[in-house]
Amino acid sequence: MHVKRDDIVQILSGKNKGKKGKVLEVSPKEKKVIIEGCNLATKHVKPKRQGQSGGIIKVEAPIYACKVMLVCSKCGKPTRVGTKILKDGSKHRVCKHKNCEETF
Repeated sequence: MHVKRDDIVQILSGKNKGKKGKVLEVSPKEKKVIIEGCNLATKHVKPKRQGQSGGIIKVEAPIYACKVMLVCSKCGKPTRVGTKILKDGSKHRVCKHKNCEETF
């Protein structure tokens, strides 16, 4: 997956197009991510115990990872992610914009 937990991403398509948010959860098996404050769905909740209140709450719903793009912390633009292998053999994700080369 090109996104990881705690990354800042921008939504590319759908009703929340253009919104930015932090990735809360990643599901590689389903190829979906949950983004903070985006793609909200209403959920009807019954009270579990006596004295607890039920009602309608807003919950973040999963969105396909192909519909989001990582936002570069240096240039602030949504970017494709490239990989760069350093001299010590470790792999890092890098911004693909010209003259940026910011590592994530």
